[in-house]
Amino acid sequence: MKKIVIAAANGFIGTHLCHHFSKTHQVIGLVRSQPPSGKNIEYVTWDGKNLGDWQNSLNGAEVLINLAGKSVNCRHTPENKKGILESRLESTKVLGQAIEQCKEKPKVWINASGASIYLYQKGVANTEENSVYAQTFIAEVSKRWESALYEFQFEDVRQVALRTTVVLGMEGGAFPVINRLVKLGLGGKQGSGEQMMSWIHITDFANAVDYIVHSEISGPVNMGSPNPLSNANFMSTLRKANGSCIGIPTPEFMLRIGSRFIDTEPDLVLDDMYVKPKVLLKSGFEFEFPTLSEAVMNLIK
Repeated sequence: MKKIVIAAANGFIGTHLCHHFSKTHQVIGLVRSQPPSGKNIEYVTWDGKNLGDWQNSLNGAEVLINLAGKSVNCRHTPENKKGILESRLESTKVLGQAIEQCKEKPKVWINASGASIYLYQKGVANTEENSVYAQTFIAEVSKRWESALYEFQFEDVRQVALRTTVVLGMEGGAFPVINRLVKLGLGGKQGSGEQMMSWIHITDFANAVDYIVHSEISGPVNMGSPNPLSNANFMSTLRKANGSCIGIPTPEFMLRIGSRFIDTEPDLVLDDMYVKPKVLLKSGFEFEFPTLSEAVMNLIK
């Protein structure tokens, strides 16, 4: 079996990718704390910043996927901002250094990034062709993250930056929290409700990564469904799927107050994210869950 290396393999997305690719590959998961290995999955410890014995895993691998980075789901204090940025830059840099030392380099290097990189323009969905970027902290992180990837240029190593939207799954991420609020009758619009939300089902995320691996795609790829929608419509769809008639809205000022108690950043909900996956669609990728109603019904079964 061909070998695939996944950095940050025991997070929500990393765990799903490990199980997805273990059906066709020998998976090596780079982790800070080692969980039990599974069928065709072996975990190797690393610290995400220093070269070590783990780098031998990359030699002869078909693919390297890097998802490493401190979660942005926290208060964006100066200390947390530093951790969010440095964890991404350090892991990308040390993986590039490890590839440099490989006798047989990976054929594909897929690195995570964020769809929040784009400047929101009302009524216009951002595609990979757009190069007008936002000036927010999260956008700056994505810009520097991608720059760290492209600082390394290897012959015969295809590089891809996954500009990821909100990934929906029951095992982690934002969806279980939002869905629980809906069941409690708190699933109304958040803030104005007009802010756009781009999203992708975790199954489509894994299928898209697999598709990218076996394609000739390179450069930025928007990892979102073809059907983004407003926050109000997003919450309405969740209420309908759960059979909930009550959806108490949360005004912006309450979100900003409440976020302090749950140690998160309100702008993660209030900021617009409006992207479409032009590269994937143009290349022929087909989404299993193209609409939110299909995605949510699958998740809450």
